[in-house]
Amino acid sequence: MILGTSFLYREVAQLGADELDQLSQLLVDVVGEGASIGFLPPLPYAEARAYWTKVLEKNVKMWVVERDGVIVGTIQLHLATKPNSLHRAEIAKLMVHPSVGRQGLGRALLLMAEARARVEDRSLLILDTREGDHSNRLYQSMGYQEAGRIPQYVTSADGSLHATVVYYKILH
Repeated sequence: MILGTSFLYREVAQLGADELDQLSQLLVDVVGEGASIGFLPPLPYAEARAYWTKVLEKNVKMWVVERDGVIVGTIQLHLATKPNSLHRAEIAKLMVHPSVGRQGLGRALLLMAEARARVEDRSLLILDTREGDHSNRLYQSMGYQEAGRIPQYVTSADGSLHATVVYYKILH
């Protein structure tokens, strides 16, 4: 566990009922604010909860950040499992509640995932994010390189299609 300015960061290996509830509400809230993380608004709570009940597997590492006992952010590191890809991992579902955005929580969570990737002997990280989202600036500022863009990759709530930007980072 890492204590920050009223924030507590911790790795999660198993989800209890309270954590499932909090993560489900976090997902509903960030999707409702327009985050492009695989879901469309309005996201039903039951769908969000169903997602979280299945997320933790042997190859998935996850961290949360809490403020006053409430989960306000999370990130996942998906370790590749195929024999020819054991050197890489994917950053997934980085989300921070809008009420605590722009305070460095996403950066801190990303640093934790990168540190764990190094422990797991992963030298290449990959991720993708919707073109134009604020997250692009975060990833670029942390040394992620654009590998390319895929047009018409994700659908928004209004039905419009958007490109995704694929990033990578080689860990030294």
